[in-house]
Amino acid sequence: MKLFTLFFQFAWIGLYDDLDNWRWSLSDTRIYKDGETEFRRWSPKEPNNQHSGEHCAEMYDNGLWNDVGCDKHFKAVCMDVRGPNVTFVPTKENMTWTEAQSYCRQHHTDLARVTNTAENQKCLSSIKELAPEGKHFWIGLFRDSWKWSDGSNSSFRFWRQTPREPNNRHGKEICVAANFNNAGEWEDWNCHLKRAFICYSVSVSKQVVKVRLLKKSSSLDLDDPAVMEDILKQLKQRLEDQGVSEGIRLSWRKQADGKVFHEEEEMKKKKKKARPEEDEL
Repeated sequence: MKLFTLFFQFAWIGLYDDLDNWRWSLSDTRIYKDGETEFRRWSPKEPNNQHSGEHCAEMYDNGLWNDVGCDKHFKAVCMDVRGPNVTFVPTKENMTWTEAQSYCRQHHTDLARVTNTAENQKCLSSIKELAPEGKHFWIGLFRDSWKWSDGSNSSFRFWRQTPREPNNRHGKEICVAANFNNAGEWEDWNCHLKRAFICYSVSVSKQVVKVRLLKKSSSLDLDDPAVMEDILKQLKQRLEDQGVSEGIRLSWRKQADGKVFHEEEEMKKKKKKARPEEDEL
C-alpha cells in the first residue's frame, strides 16, 4: 500500500519547457508585420541558457544579444511608439529585467522591441549616446519557456512555493508533474521518469455559417488559395475584435461539386439581362 501511494504522489501534466520560446514584452500583435516578431540578433552560440534560468535578453554595446538571468542589474532601453514612429530611450539606473519592464511601461510604451536590422542599429545608437563601452542593456525579449502540449496559451501556473519551483535542481528538468502530497502544486522533473499522468478531453462545437462576399474588383479570384486564406484571417480578426478569441478555427466548406464559392442566382439573372445578345447567339 505504501508503494502505491508513492507512485501516485506525482502525475504528469501537459506543461513543458520550450527553450526556443522567446517573445517580446510588447505583445500587441496589431503593431507587428509578418515576420517582425521573429527577428533576432543573437551573439554567436547564443542563446545557450548556460547557467540555467537565462530567461531574459540583453544587448551588448556591439548590437548583438545574449540570454542572461533576469535578476541581473543592468540599464535598460525603453521605447515610445507613436503610430509608425518608434523612439528608443535608454535608462540611467540599473534594474532587474522585471523592474525595467515596469519602469518602461509606466514612463514609456514598453521595454524596447527590435523587429529588423535598422531598428537594432537605432537602438544601439541610443545606447552609445548614454553609456561607455562594455555596458549591457535590457531589451524587451524574454523566454516564456513553459508551454502546454496541446498548444493552448493559458498563463495559469500552480508552482510549488516551498521549496520554490521550478528549480531545475537536477538539470534538464523540462517536464512538469503535479505533487498531490502538496495540494497538487507543480514541480519540474526529468522527462524520463515514470509517473502517473492526467489526460483530458474537450467538447468541440462546429457551426456552419453562410457568408456573402462582394468583389470590389472583377479581377479578384476568390478561388485563389491565398485569397481564401486572407479572407479567413480577416474574418477571424473581426471575431477577436468582438471578444470571441478562444479556440477559433475557421475553414472553408466545399460543396458537392468541389467548389467553395457559388454565384447567387439573382446575380446570374442580372448578368443575363445585361447580355441578351449572348443568348441569341
